[in-house]
Amino acid sequence: MSGSPTLPVLLHPGVIEDFPDPRRADPEGLVAIGGDLSVERLLLAYEQGVFPWFNADHPELWWSPDPRAVVLPQTLHVSRSMLRCLRGGRFHTTRDAAFGEVIRGCAENREDGTWIVRRMITAYTALHRAGHAHSLEVWEGERLVGGIYGVHRGGLFAAESMFHRATNASKVALIELVRWLGERGVELVDVQLMTPHLATMGAIEIRREAYLRRVEALVCKPVTL
Repeated sequence: MSGSPTLPVLLHPGVIEDFPDPRRADPEGLVAIGGDLSVERLLLAYEQGVFPWFNADHPELWWSPDPRAVVLPQTLHVSRSMLRCLRGGRFHTTRDAAFGEVIRGCAENREDGTWIVRRMITAYTALHRAGHAHSLEVWEGERLVGGIYGVHRGGLFAAESMFHRATNASKVALIELVRWLGERGVELVDVQLMTPHLATMGAIEIRREAYLRRVEALVCKPVTL
């Protein structure tokens, strides 16, 4: 587009404005730098197909990669071994019972460091308190052994991160989350970037253009969690 700024663009704290068109992100998917992690800005980001990802030494970095990894509730793959695990009674799950513990669990013990820095934890906890971010917890007895959290916008759920402290606990978290979301009317679970683990569970990659079109339609869908 003639006259459009080169991406990424610089955002200013306290000034809430639309993100630049994610279709014009740089080759790595970077859309914007800076701004803040207010509830209003985060919600606007997810509604426009953008998410924050950075480490403690960087300012806020906003991304929209191409392709995008997603899970569709109707194509979720549950292996026979996981079906046995789910039916075995070892684990039980809750929703929104320990959001803070889940997000802190997702930040811990990562070999390559973590992008879930303190200001991210503060920001997503505020999103949770405002009713826009949710967690699913996996328990073994009274012990929290896994979980997943993310952001809800209409028929879209952006799964941010998951963790496990027991074998299969993160798989249980994702399966039970996607099943529950599908029952409520969520049509697309965004998992951002593909991994071998996600691929075995039915995640697929779609082009950014297709993802953005889906998001534009889904965020207007009335879905209550």
